[in-house]
Amino acid sequence: MSVIFPNGFVWGVASAAHQIEGGNWNNDWWAFEHQPGTPCKEPSGDCCDSYHRYAEDIALVREFGFGSYRFSIEWSRIEPEDGEFSRAALDYYRRVLAECHQQGVLPVVTFHHFTTPRWMAALGGWESGLVVDRFARFCERAAGALGDLVSMGCTINEPNALSIVGYVLGAFPPGRSDFDAYARVNANLIAAHRRAYDVLKAGPGDFPVGITVAMGDWWAPDDGQEVLAKARHTHEGQFLEAARGDDFVGVQAYSRTRLDARGMPLGPADGVDLVPSMGYEYWPQALEVSIRYAADTARTPIYVTENGLGHDDDTRRIAFVTDALHGLDRCLADGIDVRGYFYWSLTDNFEWAFGYGPRFGLVEVDRTTFVRTPKPSAAWLGAIARANRIDT
Repeated sequence: MSVIFPNGFVWGVASAAHQIEGGNWNNDWWAFEHQPGTPCKEPSGDCCDSYHRYAEDIALVREFGFGSYRFSIEWSRIEPEDGEFSRAALDYYRRVLAECHQQGVLPVVTFHHFTTPRWMAALGGWESGLVVDRFARFCERAAGALGDLVSMGCTINEPNALSIVGYVLGAFPPGRSDFDAYARVNANLIAAHRRAYDVLKAGPGDFPVGITVAMGDWWAPDDGQEVLAKARHTHEGQFLEAARGDDFVGVQAYSRTRLDARGMPLGPADGVDLVPSMGYEYWPQALEVSIRYAADTARTPIYVTENGLGHDDDTRRIAFVTDALHGLDRCLADGIDVRGYFYWSLTDNFEWAFGYGPRFGLVEVDRTTFVRTPKPSAAWLGAIARANRIDT
């Protein structure tokens, strides 16, 4: 069965500064990785040394056949102290963006991908009443220096993951379980997105701007549907509603959430394969479900800004993405405006509290030498990107 994607459909791969650059010591995540009793399996350390090897990574994106590369710029490098901006850091990211254009790769820039400067964390982080203004100021300065080279902009990566994992589950900084704080953080994240959107649109360059949302399939028993709808709106829906009127919304989907009738989380269902490195269900149909919910709720064009599989078996990765892309095609056939697909991730990298165990990458990275070794899935997905079609 052949699937032909629309003309102009964007194919890309994704990454994030703290997960690949190495040495990002001035943010809340580095502190969280090293604090006593941290839930992190290991610190990020040198990561993939992409801070120095970015040209090599961009070359891989081009060689595989992808037209776009999504990455983040590190707030704590650009603004190492409150109100002190580093010209050298902005010049560095300008060189990264220029390298993308030099190699014919469109750069998609995420302005916040989970990491917050230590000075902002000391002021209360995303719970603080100061954070909306501080983040908007950062976006304004960054866009002023870089905006003319940006092809697409993502304000905040998975704000709903940042809030629930950091302020309910305790596995992201600040490692708390406080539902009142969780609600305040959600409100601040939505307000920060809105401010950042306006700032980025007003700055140099003319690029589409959106937010990316952590999504998935959802399940509850028949008597739990009302509770499920409320939980889904709190986790996904309110952020999708905040994206109405934006240039796009980014859908990021990997698996499924199961709740009992009271709304409490359930483990994986019996008989469903698991992704061993992550502990969640192997559930490629999550992407189609997520796109449909995002389209109904956000009512704006959609890019799949993350989708992938953290698995040691590369054949499973290919099977997962094949099924996910067929689900995306069914959305297109129903008239949903999906404009691109970004695989997570380019390289095996630091997966937050899970450390370096999960291997989502199309490229393996030697943890000692940093040598990049493409996996078969890289050539496979790159061929699909070049042809703009999948034959299965």
